[in-house]
Amino acid sequence: MHEFDIISTLAGGFAAALVFGYICHLLRISPIVGFLVAGIVVGPRTPGFIANPQIAAQLAEIGVVLLLFDVGLHFDLQELGRVRKIAIPGALLQCTGSFLATFLLMLWLSYSWQESMAMGIAMSFASTVVVTRLLTDANELQTPTGNLAIGWLIVQDVLAVLALVLLPNLKGIESASWLSLIGIVEIAALKIAILVLAVFFLGGKFIPKMLHRIAETRSRELFTLTILVIVLGLALISSKGFGVSMALGAFLAGVVIGQSDFSVRATTDALPMRDAFAALFFVSVGMLFDPIVFFDTPGLFWAILIIAMVVTPALAIWLMLLMGLPLKNALRVGLSFAQIGEFSFIVAGLAKHSGLISQSLEHVLVAVSIFSIALCPLLQMTIDPVVRLARGSTKLSWLTISRLPLSLRPSLQTQGLEETPPIGEFRTVVVGYGPVGRTAAKLLSENGIQATIIEMNPGSIEPIRAAGHRIVLGDASHVETLKAAGVQTAISLILSASNIHQTSNVIQMARLLNPTIQILVRSAYIGQRHSLLAQGADHVIAEESEVALALAETILRNLGATAEQIDHQRDKLRSDLNDNTFKKTNS
Repeated sequence: MHEFDIISTLAGGFAAALVFGYICHLLRISPIVGFLVAGIVVGPRTPGFIANPQIAAQLAEIGVVLLLFDVGLHFDLQELGRVRKIAIPGALLQCTGSFLATFLLMLWLSYSWQESMAMGIAMSFASTVVVTRLLTDANELQTPTGNLAIGWLIVQDVLAVLALVLLPNLKGIESASWLSLIGIVEIAALKIAILVLAVFFLGGKFIPKMLHRIAETRSRELFTLTILVIVLGLALISSKGFGVSMALGAFLAGVVIGQSDFSVRATTDALPMRDAFAALFFVSVGMLFDPIVFFDTPGLFWAILIIAMVVTPALAIWLMLLMGLPLKNALRVGLSFAQIGEFSFIVAGLAKHSGLISQSLEHVLVAVSIFSIALCPLLQMTIDPVVRLARGSTKLSWLTISRLPLSLRPSLQTQGLEETPPIGEFRTVVVGYGPVGRTAAKLLSENGIQATIIEMNPGSIEPIRAAGHRIVLGDASHVETLKAAGVQTAISLILSASNIHQTSNVIQMARLLNPTIQILVRSAYIGQRHSLLAQGADHVIAEESEVALALAETILRNLGATAEQIDHQRDKLRSDLNDNTFKKTNS
């Protein structure tokens, strides 16, 4: 392996991913399609620059580990609990139906049962990235419909992780040895149980303490390295110590850290290259694509594509209608599942590495993924016409109501599918919990205004919670931290520390997330006032001017000035300070 090969593979792969990802963004297609096409362009089957597929595959393994860690980091048991009576049975039945459709098709086409099972598993899961993008574009991600889709995907993620453990054990089992398969499943389940218990009981105690100790150093580099050591270490222990996939270890690491106070900071600080390596993973998959698939196995390609884009969404929609969802909600969620993505590739790669499927079958999955991800957004455009057609046609009116007896339907009021009640009429985000932030938060609380505190110091966690405030541990200069604190729906944002890193960026990001939010900023110098106002702040309180005003007020009071005279002089002095600063700034 030569250094030039590594650098050229990284540079070529990233450059191609950037170009084609941007083109797909302009076309309102998922960037994943662009990354896959980039892999085809730099792959060995197209002219021009050819990246090293071995190096790309090895680097892409980092992307897989980080991708599964991110899934675990955002694994929300409360979110799943709100939609459990629909998401859990719905996802289980949908995955089973997609698996059986593919499994039986492959057997009918004379493939082995191992190949059929591996392909069936790969076809059972939708891309979380694509579904999230589709719901975001439709402004449905933070709605009950979005909650249901995310809960459904969480169940799929859990099933996918279990499949990653099962797959390597299928090699060598004969078709008649189903008892052996049951034994393998039992052994795999035991390994998973031991690993999960070890991670949650031991890691759940030591990992947060380790992160707390490192976070106290205020070093972003050390915190990032600690997260990567934990993730890669657990991935390696899972593989070498328990004989399960590295993906499971990374997923469990994400779950443990995600349940701690450091989840937001891990997302913002410790995964700066997550998206880059995830993109490289899709590029490496695209490099496997061979156009010969359209000539060697055209029938299999179209049949698998139909399962992905017709059978799977139709099954999901039918299940949701049976459980009482309105047609529009069912269509929105179900049609977003009309594609296969990252987990399908991970499953296919592991199946190929384990000798369960041939390279030609992997090519089929890559081709199906490219087509389904590209066409899936077009299906979303059919939702409103279908709903109007169903409402206007007596023959299709049954689609708008559930066929399940009322007595057997899950109560939608217990599923989290009702609109989330507003948090309160007023809500404020305070950045920093020093003397100023603490005073501001206390004043807000005493007046019935809920305060969410963004703080970097882990030592402030207990005092903040003891005061009854919500805390988000992280850097306010990261957009994910602001989102976690609820800036999108807050009435105001208070930057209480004068040395907040990248204050201008915080103001601009907050303004983009919530154009109507009131932003109050503390600055050290009055000379910064006009610059911060130009960046989007509504009010800037400069320490320099407030000290001058306090001194002037004390002098006037000692000279016997009346309250009216003091107020007049204070207003005049504040106006003079602001005017003089403005003139100096623009001179």
